[in-house]
Amino acid sequence: MSYFAFLAEHGTTLLLGTVTTIKVLVCSIILYVIISMIFGLMRLSKNPIIQGTATVYIEFFRGTSLLVQLFWAYYVLPFFGISLEAFTAGVAALGLNFGAYGAEIVRGGILAVPKGQWEAAHALNFSPVKRIKRIIIPQIFPIILPPAANLTVELLKATALVALVTVVDLTFEAKQINSITWLSAQCFGTALLIYYFMSRFALVPFLRWLEVLAAKKVGRGKV
Repeated sequence: MSYFAFLAEHGTTLLLGTVTTIKVLVCSIILYVIISMIFGLMRLSKNPIIQGTATVYIEFFRGTSLLVQLFWAYYVLPFFGISLEAFTAGVAALGLNFGAYGAEIVRGGILAVPKGQWEAAHALNFSPVKRIKRIIIPQIFPIILPPAANLTVELLKATALVALVTVVDLTFEAKQINSITWLSAQCFGTALLIYYFMSRFALVPFLRWLEVLAAKKVGRGKV
């Protein structure tokens, strides 16, 4: 079978899997960004309970395998009365895992804000919440976006793991087609190209645009 004949027969199925992969990616990004901001701020809290909770979460999810976390979310939690759909389990595992890494990026970004900015906010008699919201948070985006962009690209590649818990994504569809046709080069070669194009021509340019926009917002010009 020629490659064009392969695409004519199975291209639609692979595109449907790609749509699911994009859904997993978008939902996981939203979850991991929220978790990153919350736990990144918690890590800087002076309250030992809040800081300790954030530290335990971050060290646990960074110190254990994402694949095992994924299996726990889908296969083990039902034994404790918590049954998640495959899609939900996949998004939860990815979001929680990458959120732990993102929290450290947020923490580092906040600590990188010049000390004078903190002193200026204090001199203006801002409350701690207003200080973080109005002065510090807007300034951390140009600092955290480059490492966060790298993490997001890694997240795109990690979405392939959700196929192992029966999410019908691009990787799952490629495996199914391969099990029927045994055209491994065509199946996984096409999947590889789709992942590459999603990263190189969609996700990376978008993240780069966000970096430039964030730099302009705080008057740093081009990055």
